[in-house]
Amino acid sequence: MASASHRRSLRTRRTLVVSAAVVAAGVGAGAVVMNANAQAVDLYHQTLAAKDGWASSGTGTTGGTKADSAHTFTVSTRAQLVKALGTASETTPRIIKVKGTIDANTDGAGKKLSCADYASGTGYALTSYLKAYDPSTYGRSKLPSGTQEKARAAAQTKQAKNIVFKVPANTTVVGVPGTKAGISGGMLQIQNVDNVIVRNLAFAATEDCFPQWDPTDGDNGNWNSNYDSVTLRGATHVWADHNTFTDAPHLDSANPKYYGREYQIHDGALDITKSSDLVTVSRNQFTNHDKTMLIGSSDSEPAGKLRVSLHHNVWKGIVQRAPLARVGQIHIYNNYYDVTTLNGYALLYSINSRAKAQVVAADNYWKVPSTVKVSKLLSGDGTGAIAGSGNLVNGTTTNLVAAYNAASSKDLKTSVNWTPTLTSGLESSASAVKNLPMSLATTTGAGVLS
Repeated sequence: MASASHRRSLRTRRTLVVSAAVVAAGVGAGAVVMNANAQAVDLYHQTLAAKDGWASSGTGTTGGTKADSAHTFTVSTRAQLVKALGTASETTPRIIKVKGTIDANTDGAGKKLSCADYASGTGYALTSYLKAYDPSTYGRSKLPSGTQEKARAAAQTKQAKNIVFKVPANTTVVGVPGTKAGISGGMLQIQNVDNVIVRNLAFAATEDCFPQWDPTDGDNGNWNSNYDSVTLRGATHVWADHNTFTDAPHLDSANPKYYGREYQIHDGALDITKSSDLVTVSRNQFTNHDKTMLIGSSDSEPAGKLRVSLHHNVWKGIVQRAPLARVGQIHIYNNYYDVTTLNGYALLYSINSRAKAQVVAADNYWKVPSTVKVSKLLSGDGTGAIAGSGNLVNGTTTNLVAAYNAASSKDLKTSVNWTPTLTSGLESSASAVKNLPMSLATTTGAGVLS
């Protein structure tokens, strides 16, 4: 049975006395703080509450709460994080406390690594790559191949070995309160494992030094990058809570153009793909990003999985994929979307339902400037569905699907094949939804939990 959520403490105390042993142990042994109701909150052993979204289904999501002292780590460098994670095949419960910001682009001794370091010895050079695959000479009908493409792939592999952190099953990765905890330039990869918690972390500057040119992508080709800040691939029972995701400090507006297309170094913020299932994403902040959250990587993914709940998140300065949903049953509620252009990130859409996705989007709030049409808030391919009610635009209840369908040739379907029941914390009254912009401003993202 899943235990109490972040909204309730796990260990009740009748007094405000904290034992001397706990105080002496400090943050490294497990932060224990007191709330106004004289309850001790052990952030590192908190688990997802019952009925709190899809990740609470079945066995629930407990992460590394059963970790013993030998598998409880405090890390502040890349090398320490790698050692604490162990191998992806391990299943022993572990708690990893991230203290401060870890720079993924460093070597074992903590020395800063650059794109040039990753390219060294591979033969890759951007100038050579651009010359080799210039569409005016190489054409637009096939992907790059040959010497420079092999060199690019080799350099990308070198970077991946350094910045991709593979998370094993039964693991909690959590930021230590008050330390500006986070990971810069890295990716947490949660692949083919069960029962993982990621909380209270700031993810920034996840960048691919070696994007690939694809002349067949779209009408004019595109530069495509690797590395999401957090990626789920075939993962189950995952709870991502109170994290912050941003491109900063390198925003897309600073990207150059080659072959007339933006040299995109950012991929997703939090992607949920390869038949991942039973996921709850709660109280995070997503900001300054383009392709933010992909649920399902292919229109042909099998049915029956990709069950995801998104609630009480803030989306601000997001271009698209908030989320883009395929195939699964996705519940989106009590989120706040500010679609005002921010730092050059201008809206394409918020929610996209395609490949027969069954989306319930209810009781969310959109802040929409006068320059943006309400019909642009949704998107689809004509096979996906979005049901739900109680969505507000600038404080007024609005039928988002009707607005989209009136302006689109590929209508979103309005009925789904399931009814959400795992809805702990759902705020459905109009007054509560109207209050979301204010209430979520100071209660979401990294650095809020203590």
